[in-house]
Amino acid sequence: MNKFVFRLLVFLMSLSLMGIILVQVYWFKTSLENNEEQFKFHVKQVLGNVSEKLQKQEEFSFYNKYKKLKDSIGKDPQKKDLLEYGYYQRNAQTNETIIYSNSIISEDYDIFSAFFDKKNNDNVKIKSFTSKRKTEIFNNNSLDHTSVVNKLTPDVTIEKAGNVAILEMAQFEIAYKDIAAVTPIQDRVSIETLRKLLESELKEYGVNTPFEFNVYSNGLATKIKSEHFRYDKYATYSIPIFIDNEGSNKHQLLVTFPQKKKFLFNDIVGITLLSIIFTLIIIIAYVNALNQLFKQRQISEIKTDFINNMTHEFKTPIATINLALDAIKNPKIIDDKEKVFRYLQMIRDENKRMHAQVENVLRISKLEKKELEINKEANDVHEIIEHAIDHVHLIVEDREGSITTHFNATRVTALINEVHFINVMVNILDNAIKYSPNSPVINVYTENLKDFILIKIQDQGAGMTKAAQKRIFEKFYREHTGDVHNVKGHGLGLAYVKTIIEDHDGQIFVESEKGKGSTFIIKLPLIN
Repeated sequence: MNKFVFRLLVFLMSLSLMGIILVQVYWFKTSLENNEEQFKFHVKQVLGNVSEKLQKQEEFSFYNKYKKLKDSIGKDPQKKDLLEYGYYQRNAQTNETIIYSNSIISEDYDIFSAFFDKKNNDNVKIKSFTSKRKTEIFNNNSLDHTSVVNKLTPDVTIEKAGNVAILEMAQFEIAYKDIAAVTPIQDRVSIETLRKLLESELKEYGVNTPFEFNVYSNGLATKIKSEHFRYDKYATYSIPIFIDNEGSNKHQLLVTFPQKKKFLFNDIVGITLLSIIFTLIIIIAYVNALNQLFKQRQISEIKTDFINNMTHEFKTPIATINLALDAIKNPKIIDDKEKVFRYLQMIRDENKRMHAQVENVLRISKLEKKELEINKEANDVHEIIEHAIDHVHLIVEDREGSITTHFNATRVTALINEVHFINVMVNILDNAIKYSPNSPVINVYTENLKDFILIKIQDQGAGMTKAAQKRIFEKFYREHTGDVHNVKGHGLGLAYVKTIIEDHDGQIFVESEKGKGSTFIIKLPLIN
């Protein structure tokens, strides 16, 4: 996969993930807003119903008082004719005439105002309206307007009487509102009545969340309130109650919902949690897929680099062996035993070098498959270090370098596999030599730390970056410094080192600064 396709794929995947997250956030926000609008609509419906029921309850209470009082009055009321109107109809064929008349009469009652809790002693005028209807039929009579006025005797007369409920109720409503307007609010509604009305209406509309209420009069709080009422601009709703005859009001019912946010969120909490879970799964899968992509790309690059390095590592000894063999075939050389032995030694050395490369690869493979047996015995750490130094001593001398030991540890016995641990030390020392551009100067320190021994291998070589320090123990990793082959190796040495040390229940660290050298620190447990 080329870089452009890889970057395009990563970009599209990232864009898709961001899109999914933004859609989820938008959906959540929209759902919450819709729930809030629905909540607001239901609360306004509830408050409207409560206000209407409070008005009707008060009206009904006054009307019952009025009816009882009216029925108990013994003396005749004063009567007045308010309105009279008629209707005239004549059939030309039968000469039948029908006259319909209707009159409205007002009956006035004087009632003591104390009955309606008014403070003065003036009587209250209560009106009752009666409708009287009469139908007169004249057969075979010649009627005109004059005869109607003169009231001829009709052949048939039908009379009916009844109350005019609309006028009576209108007059009553005006009267009771005037009386109620001057009544204190605590005498018009009780806390318990208001609470029950609100509970009933809220339950009917599905608003099942705690509420608090208060009745304000002319902008000031009254005693008609719940115990824990606190005004909250976000969660408080109001409506006018007990509107008077002029359409104005001085009383406001305020209802607040302390757990409004929780109630709104509860409606979508289930689907929201599922959405969050699935989004997290997508994010985890995306991150994992992206990580795998980077790893595959990295592994591909590492494998390519490894193949190139291994090819280079094998190419040189093979070429050397071929040259040595060609030289031995030369008639002038074959008779010279000293030169033949020297070329044979070269062939042997190069063969050992290739064998060592193959062994390293196989060793790492076996370690990963848990097939490599590592038997540990009590060994002197200082002796192991000395053996490792002996292995690289000639190489150091050839480059005119030095290895100096500083053995400060007094307890040095640990459970160690001698062969593998010598290989560990040789690998680290070999790296210190290879990555020293000048003559290698290496110092080896030991010291005790509680029940552990610390081994420090310090060089004055090229050092490494912070990024390289995090990855040097990975398989096949080698820090590039210009030409990839300027330092021999295949990137398996330190991976092997780390695996062996961890198998010995130890730890390995590195401290380095670019251009100032590196220090490898090994921490191993001691035998008590």
